[in-house]
Amino acid sequence: MNLFRLDASIFPATSASAEIADRTQTEWATVHPQGTVHRRHLGTDPLPANAWALATTAGMTPEPERTAAQRDALALATTLAGELENADAVILAVPFYNYGVSQHFKTWVDLVIAGSGPTTPLLKATPTALITTLGGGYGPGAPREGWDHSTAYLQRIVGDIWKADVTLIKRELTLAAHTPGMEGLKDLAEQQHSQALATARDTGRALAEV
Repeated sequence: MNLFRLDASIFPATSASAEIADRTQTEWATVHPQGTVHRRHLGTDPLPANAWALATTAGMTPEPERTAAQRDALALATTLAGELENADAVILAVPFYNYGVSQHFKTWVDLVIAGSGPTTPLLKATPTALITTLGGGYGPGAPREGWDHSTAYLQRIVGDIWKADVTLIKRELTLAAHTPGMEGLKDLAEQQHSQALATARDTGRALAEV
């Protein structure tokens, strides 16, 4: 069995999304101790920011006329798409930054699409844990309700385009424990933390059932 895991936190040592992903992976590995885990960390090993443009223009250029940089970028895009296509189960840990997804995660998505095509269902029926963590609160009644421009995008790409069998694990208020002005939200934040870890446990077991 082959598990693909993607992390996108720029703070790997204290990552809330990685904690949830770790719990999910541990449950999967308990069932598949001989399974293979292929992990890509965009926070510690970011992809070249210009690779997407190069891969895209390579696809529009006859092969003999492509530059070396275009060939390399297209090969990278093909590799990234293959990592998803070859997975039996997937964990995507994607923090929320500046009200959306980070530049390095968006680069990864764009390269995967460049390597596979804009409508290819790379993860068709593949069980996928989509983990996202948000420092504040953006739900109904929150002062910044509607400012979460990340979660819907993630679900659109992973579920609607790539056709994964998605389980969303979303934890808000990750900054409540140590941010002035958020003291009154600590209990709610801890509830969300506990619930996210419990869902991660159950999801890891479900991923292992494929």
